[in-house]
Amino acid sequence: MLEKLKERVSKSTIVRFGDREIITEGLRLSFWADISHRSMTASWPSFIAGAVFVFVVFNAGFGLLYWLGDQPISNVARNDYLDYLYFSIETLSTAGYGDMHPQTHYGHFIAAVELFTGIFSMSLMTGMIFSRFSRPRARLLFANNPVIAIQDGEPTLMVRFANERHNIIGNATARLWVLKNTISKEGQPVRRFSELSLLKNEHPALALSWTLYHTLDETSPLHNLDADEMGAASIAIAVVVSGYDVVAAQTIHARKSYDYKDIRFGQRYADILENLDDGRIRIDYGKFHDTVDE
Repeated sequence: MLEKLKERVSKSTIVRFGDREIITEGLRLSFWADISHRSMTASWPSFIAGAVFVFVVFNAGFGLLYWLGDQPISNVARNDYLDYLYFSIETLSTAGYGDMHPQTHYGHFIAAVELFTGIFSMSLMTGMIFSRFSRPRARLLFANNPVIAIQDGEPTLMVRFANERHNIIGNATARLWVLKNTISKEGQPVRRFSELSLLKNEHPALALSWTLYHTLDETSPLHNLDADEMGAASIAIAVVVSGYDVVAAQTIHARKSYDYKDIRFGQRYADILENLDDGRIRIDYGKFHDTVDE
C-alpha cells in the first residue's frame, strides 16, 4: 500500500493558476515529448543551466570518442583526455584554433559528425533564444484587490490595471470572468464560469490606466452575494486583456486572477490622478493599489 502511494505521489504534478495550486495525477507526458514548450516556459536560469548541461554532455561524449581512437588527433601529448575534450569544444563551436586537427580517418569521421551536431545545435539554440526574446509580453500592472462600491447608484465590481510601459496598446479588449462552485440538478458539485458584462470592454489606445466596471444587477452572477456567500461558493475573478502593441507590432495578452478573499467590499480605489497648475496631469502609481472607504 505504501509503495503504491509513493508511486502515485511521484507521478503527480503541481500546476499553478495564479495563487492556486492544483495537483494533477495520471497524466504521463515524457520530458522529451514536449521539450520545445518546456524550453520556452522555463525560467532563464533554468534555460541557461540546461543549455550548459547539454553543452558539457556533448563535449564529454565526443571527447570520449576521440580518446577511444588510436591517436586520431595530432599534437595531443600522452593521449590525454582533457586535450580531446578541448578539441571537442573547438570543433563543436567551429572555432578551430589550428594547433590540433584530425589526422586519421577515424578522427575525421568523428569530427565531421561533431561539426554537423555543432551546426545543428547552434542553429537550434539561436532560434530558441530568439523566440524567447521576441515573445510578446504585456507589462500590465493589476491592482492587488478588486473592489465593490456604489457607482452611478448601483453596486459595482471594479478592477483597475495600468500599462507599465506607457506605450500605446491599440484596440485593447478586456474580459472579466467569474468562477463559482454550484450544485447541478443531479446534486453533483460543479465549478462553473460565466463572463461578466462590462460597461466598457474596449479601449482605443491604452497607455496609462483603465478601470473595469461590472454592475451587480439582477443579471449578474454576483447579484446580492456578500463576502460569506462568495466564500462558500469559492468565487474567483479572472481578468483577460489583449491588444496590439504598436512598438513591438505584435498582439499581446495578459491575465490576472483574484480569489474571493481579495475582494474588498464598501471600498473604492484611491485617486491617482492630479491636475497640476501648469496643465499637466500627474499619476501617482505609489497609490495604485490603495483603497479607501466609500
